[in-house]
Amino acid sequence: MKPIIYQLFPRIMTNMNATCVAGGTYKENGSGKLNEITGKVLKSIKGLGVTHVWYTGILEMATKTEFPGIPSDNPNVVKGEAGSPYAIKDYYDVAPSLASDIDRRMEEFQLLVDRSHDEGLKVIIDFVPNHTARIYHSDAAPDGITDFGSGDTIGMFFTPSNNYYYITNQQFSPEFPLDAEGDTPYVEFPAKATGNDCFTAFCKKTDWYETVKLNYGYDPWSGRGHYDPVPDTWLRMLHILRYWAAKGVDGFRCDMVFMVPQEFWHWAIPQVKADYPHVIFIGEIYDMALYRQFIHYCGFDYLYDKVGLYDTLVGIEREGYSAAQLTGRWQAVEGIGDCMLNFLENHDEVRFASKAFAGDPAKVVPYLVVSAMMGKGPFMIYYGQELGEPATDNEGFAGDNNRSTIFDYWSYDTLRRWYNNGLCSVSKLTAHEKWLRNLYRKVLTLCNKSKAVSEGEFFDLMYVNLQNPGFNPHCLYSFVRYTGKEALLFLVNFSDMPQTARINIPDLCFDMAGIAEGDYKENDLLWGLQHQFRVERGKPTSLNISPKGALILPLKKIKLKKTGGRLQ
Repeated sequence: MKPIIYQLFPRIMTNMNATCVAGGTYKENGSGKLNEITGKVLKSIKGLGVTHVWYTGILEMATKTEFPGIPSDNPNVVKGEAGSPYAIKDYYDVAPSLASDIDRRMEEFQLLVDRSHDEGLKVIIDFVPNHTARIYHSDAAPDGITDFGSGDTIGMFFTPSNNYYYITNQQFSPEFPLDAEGDTPYVEFPAKATGNDCFTAFCKKTDWYETVKLNYGYDPWSGRGHYDPVPDTWLRMLHILRYWAAKGVDGFRCDMVFMVPQEFWHWAIPQVKADYPHVIFIGEIYDMALYRQFIHYCGFDYLYDKVGLYDTLVGIEREGYSAAQLTGRWQAVEGIGDCMLNFLENHDEVRFASKAFAGDPAKVVPYLVVSAMMGKGPFMIYYGQELGEPATDNEGFAGDNNRSTIFDYWSYDTLRRWYNNGLCSVSKLTAHEKWLRNLYRKVLTLCNKSKAVSEGEFFDLMYVNLQNPGFNPHCLYSFVRYTGKEALLFLVNFSDMPQTARINIPDLCFDMAGIAEGDYKENDLLWGLQHQFRVERGKPTSLNISPKGALILPLKKIKLKKTGGRLQ
């Protein structure tokens, strides 16, 4: 199975408030609830071809909102009214804003896991190992588990047994005031290092000031790791992973994995998998030079290929990159390509339909086909992407930044009309939104319906077409996916103009994929339109392709003849 992951933000996904105000409070804007992600919602998501749901923002985070029995956090070190889902203040609890009954919030999460499994969907949640909220306190930890930092020696910048790094004899003094909001100034003495490896008390507004860096036994000043005996932070994090795996979680999307010592992952992941062998680990990483180490040594199942394929696709649309550069992207991860997770959107990146990327969701066809179907590895979409959500709102803290907020209480018109108070119907979608959602359904479903895509080999046709006068490698990209029983020819056009492509298919591809020569009359798997073309060794295959289009055409396989008891 090729994992197809749907990243879903429960705080916003099912919120039906159509009158949200920028920077609005929980009372003003409301919040989506775990209970509202019903079996009907999940069935509709699965119908897109999805196999896994990543519930983002489950763990309890620092927030400006006070809930019954749960005090608010100091607003001067919280981003947005709702707070960042990556500023964790309790690794053992569920964000109360997501609960219909706050006292039963963990039970409501457990029921969501069960509903997801009942619909045949795997559950992924965030694991945030690099940093916590500035003030961490768990009121849900199992007996015997104390808070991070509770046993630290605060008079030392670094000792392997500490959970945090301390700027000794210095108060936390960022470039912005710590008494601008609320009645109580935020005071931190001594200052802790800030989450983005800011080992100073004087962080900037652009730093991750709402978080503090965790100490895994690595001394940033000497550059040495102290991992024997096993640091306390390691033991705590392993317990957290096992805690959630025991609740039925099937995978962890691990935040900023390269900011945590590789030795920790090498130690922790095998121990989790020993007890829960089905659990997958997905690493957020932005250094291609580290890919192989994080797969082969650290034990990750999948890694983001943001700086590889994603950035190249953005470059094709925004910077004039040639489509031929895509060849270099799979070559860079050859041998580990099956471990690459591809995407066009997530909570960190701009929306595809935003003015910062394509500006028009209909342009997605070639990008979607390439990103989802070039390899066997996972493909991920972000909630609302299938509806063309353009991220044009100014939600408050997030501002108008071409992304969907993770800091504010909010609701989006596209999702409201689809969710429709739990009906999950397309009746309120525009004709264009219906077309787009159906496109995503076709592509994502085909990813596992076709063995050539989910399991097959990949053959890049660009090397024989770079100097082909009948093929424009600046805007066209072509490849073949194949198994012993199936072969597919892919052609995408990133141009805003129609193209005629005369594609050279080399003898090596004919032999490896077992392609039969001859005249073809085949329906394209994406649009169902019939195409007539000829496939012949030594001669180009001619195809017409629409602007921002894609063709997925079945190729006939050579029929093996049985001679003398052998297949030839």
